[in-house]
Amino acid sequence: MKFTPFKLNLYMFFKLPSAFWAGVRVKSITAEQCSTKVTHRWFNQNPFNSMYFAVQAMAAEFTTGALVMYQIKQANLNISMLVARNKAIFTKKATGKIVFLCKEGELVKETIANAITTREGQTIWLTSIGLNSKGEQVSEFQFEWTIKVRQ
Repeated sequence: MKFTPFKLNLYMFFKLPSAFWAGVRVKSITAEQCSTKVTHRWFNQNPFNSMYFAVQAMAAEFTTGALVMYQIKQANLNISMLVARNKAIFTKKATGKIVFLCKEGELVKETIANAITTREGQTIWLTSIGLNSKGEQVSEFQFEWTIKVRQ
């Protein structure tokens, strides 16, 4: 699969339908970074008139996971990936359009190269920042990914 926003959104529709129906969409992807967007709507709100934390988590996780998938595809090997842990900080109510961005593609590439070289499982913490339309940070998510070359 070529990594384009359209193809990743199609992948999301079939493999992560809850994220798709909540409004999460890939905005852009390169080897270095990935961004998603999601708009606060009735369907993804919490009782406090802002975006439900789990919707933000889905959008944030996809930015990190797409970068891992991208680099696995570049390696052209059978490599597994799985989230082991995550952390989140919420700094402002998430209303309107929220864009999540992870800029750690180079770190992902190095970690996968290390997994290939050592043939040992690797872990990596990746961060995704959520910004509102004013450029204010509303949340920060960190995901610990485990990466292992399958034998």
